Amino acid sequence: MAVPVIDFSKINGDEREKTLSEIARACEEWGFFQLVNHGIPLELLDKVKTLSSECYKTEREEAFKTSTPVKLLNELLQKNSTEKLENVDWEDNFTLLGHNQNEWSCNTSNFKETMVEYRGEVRKLASKMMEMMDENLGLPKGYIKKAFNEGMEDGEETAFFGTKVSHYPPCPHPELVNGLRAHTDAGGVVLLFQDDEYDGLQVLKDGEWIDVQPLPNAIVINTGDQIEVLSNGRYKSAWHRVLARENGNRRSIASFYNPSYKAAIGPPEMKTSAEEKSEKKYPKYVFGDYMDVYANQKFMPKEPRFLAVKTL
Repeated sequence: MAVPVIDFSKINGDEREKTLSEIARACEEWGFFQLVNHGIPLELLDKVKTLSSECYKTEREEAFKTSTPVKLLNELLQKNSTEKLENVDWEDNFTLLGHNQNEWSCNTSNFKETMVEYRGEVRKLASKMMEMMDENLGLPKGYIKKAFNEGMEDGEETAFFGTKVSHYPPCPHPELVNGLRAHTDAGGVVLLFQDDEYDGLQVLKDGEWIDVQPLPNAIVINTGDQIEVLSNGRYKSAWHRVLARENGNRRSIASFYNPSYKAAIGPPEMKTSAEEKSEKKYPKYVFGDYMDVYANQKFMPKEPRFLAVKTL
């Protein structure tokens, strides 16, 4: 069993319907899939890979050696304990937000300019992906994007768009710590440019953890909790995790297209027949209120979050 791989270049050709169907099936059955031939220039992806790795090597690697997960693991080993560290992740990361590059915590030459270009390309791909979801769900074109951009004026998007640059360094005892604990993503559409050499990312499918196989220059798409709600449960946000590894420094660059904190999120008004409305399986709420719940329950079962959030 392998995570679906979809050739996105065929969406504009004779195989459009087949490609749409593959995307729909991947969203319904997996909540995870890989896009190849997605349109982001390969030269740009190469630069992102090189500069992200350089940034870690020159600016972050030394600091990780004295980070909280390293200290906690060393303390555990000193006690000769085999108990696993459950509340910490063997991960170094920083996040790129907004347009103010001066606040981005990496000073590697050309990194910021390259990431501005990359984020622009990924944002366009996110918009295309949401349109594919609209079409597959029978929603008006632009429905999901509009829901995420509540209060948008003069074409200025209000949706949250962030990019998390992560590295998972070699771990001397990967059996004692998680790379990243199992969770679903809170927001909308996640677009991941992962390491093409080192594995570790897994998705939960039918009770079994499946590797998201490294695939050079692919973009991994996964759907977050808000896509699950907007599809009224037809698409599920998938549980995923990262394993710590003894060898290799796995790179992971995840971009999140999420609703604005003020956006009202709920199942769409859908009719199953001429008169009958389909049952709504989720409440309607403000995304910021959902995030308040998620902040405390990220690594806990998903369903109680929808019950705990304040409804509209």
